[in-house]
Amino acid sequence: MKICVLGGTWFLGRAVAQEALDRGWSVTAFNRGRSGVAPVGTREIHGDRTVPEDLIRLAQEGPWDAVIDTSASELAPRDVLTGAESLEPVAGKYVFVSTVNAYRGWPNEPLTESSEVLDGPADADGDYGRLPANWTGPDWYYGRQKAGAERASVEAFGASRTSVLRPGVILGPGEYVGRLPWWLRRASKGGAILAPGDPNKMIQPVDVRDVAAFALDQAASTGGGAFNVAASLDHETMGGFLRACLDVTGRAGQLVWAPDDLLMENGVVQWTELPLWRTHAGAWSVDSSSAQAAGLRCRPLAETIGATWDWLQGGGMPVEHPRWAEHGISMEKEEKILAQLNG
Repeated sequence: MKICVLGGTWFLGRAVAQEALDRGWSVTAFNRGRSGVAPVGTREIHGDRTVPEDLIRLAQEGPWDAVIDTSASELAPRDVLTGAESLEPVAGKYVFVSTVNAYRGWPNEPLTESSEVLDGPADADGDYGRLPANWTGPDWYYGRQKAGAERASVEAFGASRTSVLRPGVILGPGEYVGRLPWWLRRASKGGAILAPGDPNKMIQPVDVRDVAAFALDQAASTGGGAFNVAASLDHETMGGFLRACLDVTGRAGQLVWAPDDLLMENGVVQWTELPLWRTHAGAWSVDSSSAQAAGLRCRPLAETIGATWDWLQGGGMPVEHPRWAEHGISMEKEEKILAQLNG
């Protein structure tokens, strides 16, 4: 197999390139050359996806059996459309990595692939879906952009040659968002650790390496379709997740569980201040049975946690990203809530 990875230098894109090389595939990575380095053995071509001349130059390096698009998170749908149209004549299939945010119901409702996808034209610019500053309703801007980018992929390659992957939370070595690294560092400090909500609540993070493997399986498959990429609904609990963080860091801490209402009364920001904690009904209710039937395999979350800790301990550094700073509760706020629990 010969593939072109749009990205290929950090987190999921790098994991896709490495897994493809491990399979003996030929890998070309197209990126701007600003964020990390592609795995050894990758053929890198530097360029900007928003520059037509760069896309023409990339297409001249084909053909490929498949293109795997892992780097469209900040691109407008029309830029995805232009790029996909440029590559369609020289590629057999297009695998587009989207997000569950593309669903209108996320995170408030349980999701399947038949759930309603947000509006978002294939040719939308980067302003489509922006809301006024005084808007108080749901902010669907990001989801609309991703839904438009999905449509752009299908418009360029056709439904039978396009696989759309909609991951939820992706964790693992190289993570740039900061969710799992924050919990690991907090666990390593020990002491009383504020643990959010119900320890028996099921959660569905998926390992970056498992997403990469599934993306490659889709690249090699015939036919297309959309797939929710998440661990099964019974894969792991929040309690199991945090206990595994304690295990790999030395079990120096003690989990102190706080109910949802107490956390909300104290203004704890869901999803970021205590990463992965969210009370919305659909946040951890994403049906991934179609992906499982198509070959998605999710390793135990404890393996993901251990590999991420090894990466951090070995000097691993994520690509700089503004989302990293969003995650984690302050020591003062944590101590205040712990005091209320002890009082």
